[in-house]
Amino acid sequence: MVIGQALVQAKDQAKDRAPRAEAAATRWIERTRPVWSWFALEWRRLGTAAAIILIVGLLLHAMYGANGMVIYRQKRSEMQALQREVERLHKENNQQVDQIRSLKFDPAAIEKEAREQLRYARPGEFVLVAPDPPPKPPTGRAKNGK
Repeated sequence: MVIGQALVQAKDQAKDRAPRAEAAATRWIERTRPVWSWFALEWRRLGTAAAIILIVGLLLHAMYGANGMVIYRQKRSEMQALQREVERLHKENNQQVDQIRSLKFDPAAIEKEAREQLRYARPGEFVLVAPDPPPKPPTGRAKNGK
């Protein structure tokens, strides 16, 4: 019985609230009608503007984003510089390998290195050694201890 009375009471309250809810909905519709009318007339312009804004945003992202064209060009030039460095190091490595090979097997190369580094001479030859350059005088900062 209690449940039946609660249902009847809830239906009565709903009947009392229904006209107020309808009135509120009608007021909201009347207040927003100018906006919806304007939107209905201008929807193509708004859609076009939204599409343009989206396209411009995508283009900006493609150009300047984390993996954009600007970054791509920087990485590409960096890769080319590294490739040139690798080629230079390969050439230098090959030159040093050739020098090692000649020092192992070529008597003329061995003699040349002995004469230059160890200042060896054959009998009857004289080795002229240039003196070391004098040390540079200290600058003003070094004198003052700064």
